[in-house]
Amino acid sequence: MTETLLQGADVVVTIDGDGPATAREWRTADILIRDGVIAAVGQGLRTTGRTLRMAGCVVTPGLINTHHHLFQSLTRAVPGGQDALLFGWLRTLYPIWSRFGPDEMFASAQTGLVELALSGCTLSSDHLYLFPGGARLDDTIAAAAEVGLRFHPTRGSMSIGISDGGLPPDTLVEREDAILTDCIRVIDAFHDPRPGAMVRVGVAPCSPFSVSRELMRDAALLARDKGVMLHTHLAENAEDVAFSLDRFGCRPGQYAEELGWTGPDVWHAHCVKLDPSEIDLFARTGTGVAHCPCSNCRLGSGIAPVRAMRDAGVNVGLGVDGSASNDAGNLIGEARQAMLLQRVANGADAMSAREALWLATRGGAAVLNRPDLGRIAPGYRADLAVWDVSGIESAGTWDAAALVLAGPTRVRDLFVEGRQVVAGGRMATVDQDAVIARQRRLAQALAG
Repeated sequence: MTETLLQGADVVVTIDGDGPATAREWRTADILIRDGVIAAVGQGLRTTGRTLRMAGCVVTPGLINTHHHLFQSLTRAVPGGQDALLFGWLRTLYPIWSRFGPDEMFASAQTGLVELALSGCTLSSDHLYLFPGGARLDDTIAAAAEVGLRFHPTRGSMSIGISDGGLPPDTLVEREDAILTDCIRVIDAFHDPRPGAMVRVGVAPCSPFSVSRELMRDAALLARDKGVMLHTHLAENAEDVAFSLDRFGCRPGQYAEELGWTGPDVWHAHCVKLDPSEIDLFARTGTGVAHCPCSNCRLGSGIAPVRAMRDAGVNVGLGVDGSASNDAGNLIGEARQAMLLQRVANGADAMSAREALWLATRGGAAVLNRPDLGRIAPGYRADLAVWDVSGIESAGTWDAAALVLAGPTRVRDLFVEGRQVVAGGRMATVDQDAVIARQRRLAQALAG
């Protein structure tokens, strides 16, 4: 048995209860971790194990990232794509991504996960939908294991190239039978359905405009046969909706429903352009949404109707999206941006800082079907973010809501399954400087 006591935190934001307004916040409180699980929360706790002082800190559940393309961390701020809408941006980046291989996939994933960890993230999903140069999903899973974050990679795919009316180059698409075969392989090799799992695998055709109707349907059947989740992009911008209406004769939500892509085992990225009927469909079926506010701003896609989704009962989590369309990977920053965009669209009382933090924790846990995560309470996994609020970002603040409103935007410490991943603002699991240096070398080689 191993124990760690986090002692004397200024505030412990539990994210328990039925909603943001009822979540308990402890003052000058302790958290006892035992064998990777939260054993107790309260005051005056004791341990015979390690004690870490938390004075001057706010502790929250670890943040949960529900949508990313980690491979894109090697292609930030690429000229030609900086000011483009979604489809033009993709056409700029596809030729660069086609030159990747296993080393690029591993390094980019590791860099993206380190960036996420420093921003308070303890669980990240990833949507990898292209496999050039012999790259495999295994490369990103290996990167996550070294960093020490929980990981929900999804085996993505593209099967319709430009010669068949799709967007991606023909060199980046795969045969559909090969896609399904490899989905089975990675699920059998890596997926862990148990509570406390460090790795779960999903099935994730890239988007309705890069795979066939048949692959979307077959992927859903395969995923349900294997008991794993389904993920794709949906209704990301006006171009996306226009494509669906022109190609399929229906809106994106209807297309998803027809092919079996609704239900509590499905989550869709973006959903910026869902209409009221689609929001109602997602609420009725338990379909989740990964809201990516910074990327939606960067690509000019619009403001997702998160307030309407939440009010209808849709499960909504946050995602940083790929680092070529954000271009950052800071999850606490996404919480702030989500709050601000809903206020721009609906008024200053449309979303509180505490609701934004709820989306980043409990919301993400609900979207990814992880009832063992997302709150600080006995019996839940010890995934915890420790924020030092003694610095300049927090000077003069009166309330724990300042974490979203003002900062800080990097953690002091991070625990995953009770193991320390970040200590004193630096990675404790990998050589942070070496990760950065390798990423820079690879990016320079790609840039030529």
